[in-house]
Amino acid sequence: MTGTEVLTPVLDVLDILGLAIFALTGALLAAKLRQTFVTMAFFALVTGVGGGTVRDLLIGAPVFWMTDPWVAPICLGTALIAWFTPVRWWEGKLLDYADGAGLTAYAVLGSAKAMSYGIPPVPAALMGIITGCVGGITRDVVAGRPSIIMRPELYVTAAAATAALTVGGMALGLANPMVWGGAWIVGFALRSAAIRWQIALPSYHEESSADR
Repeated sequence: MTGTEVLTPVLDVLDILGLAIFALTGALLAAKLRQTFVTMAFFALVTGVGGGTVRDLLIGAPVFWMTDPWVAPICLGTALIAWFTPVRWWEGKLLDYADGAGLTAYAVLGSAKAMSYGIPPVPAALMGIITGCVGGITRDVVAGRPSIIMRPELYVTAAAATAALTVGGMALGLANPMVWGGAWIVGFALRSAAIRWQIALPSYHEESSADR
């Protein structure tokens, strides 16, 4: 597979899904902070393209939103939606589930694109994680709040599982649309379960010297 063949209807849908959702989370965070529309648009763009930009720089690909005429307008359009809708519409768990859909969509896209550029499987899976997580991390850092990856329930793990399934399926030569769609479904289900039931991996616990 060449670098251009990664663009397929399935990945195009996942790309737009992830981009719009992440842009929306960025714009809504700026709205909650009572920022101007310019700031909301900036947050939408940075959140939407952050992970993909880092991925493309690392794998030696053209930065995707520099050559795609639709990326920036989608981010700005999403910021407009956030500007003209009440924040209360997006409160609660809905935004968390939407973020999970974007996270896993980008994990599929990032790892598949890395594989198409000849990146070995393990680094390709890491590119999927980076694509899914870096935009949200950037958003939180710029806003001066604790990063989403510091939440107790599974987040990076969902992206890692999605990326691993994508890379594994592609390495085995399975039908790509089936692999990509299946990986997204599994990853999103895992993230949704973590949100619903607050599923988390065990955290590090250093034993006190008295317990040794």
